Amino acid sequence: MGEIHQFQPLTVKDRVTVVLYRLGIALSAVIIAIAAYVLLSPMRYQESIALRFNVFLVVLYVAVGLSVFFIHLYVSAYHRLLKRLYYIALASLVGLFVLGRGDVLSVVADKHYGAILLIPLSGCLGFITAKEAFCFKLTEGYLIAFSMPLYLVFIATGGMSLKGASYGLVLIALMLVIFTLRKVFMPIHYDIGDKSAYR
Repeated sequence: MGEIHQFQPLTVKDRVTVVLYRLGIALSAVIIAIAAYVLLSPMRYQESIALRFNVFLVVLYVAVGLSVFFIHLYVSAYHRLLKRLYYIALASLVGLFVLGRGDVLSVVADKHYGAILLIPLSGCLGFITAKEAFCFKLTEGYLIAFSMPLYLVFIATGGMSLKGASYGLVLIALMLVIFTLRKVFMPIHYDIGDKSAYR
């Protein structure tokens, strides 16, 4: 469980890493909320939309990367595992760009395997939200961790209509915004805990 007591004085590094970790969470929530809004909006496919999708997706990967690399975990083996999953996510992003010849949206929207290639990234974000759910009883963190990969599997298998995908993403975005608002305003020392317990 998370530690709410301050065990040691916080260093500048402690503060900076926690801020970057939480910035990654907040930015992820903003990007996914924007994606949900755009998906609900009646827009015709245009090159500019595809370009914006590319930019937002890259920003999402950077945001999740911030949280992955600056998360504080007592067990370093878990952190190494999370980093490896993120490297797989980055390789999948490169795959999306190669397969779409720069147009990632066409792969994600039109090819079943496009959504599958986003699962490693959702796994990283899900790990983070589940960790926070376990430590600080943020129940929606478990729901996010479970629903994101399942949502992508449904899209990949054609088990969800465009309307269903829109509403599904809105639900995920809403849970992520609630999770973010509950997480980012916690005292900084909550994320550090007892540094003597790190291994």
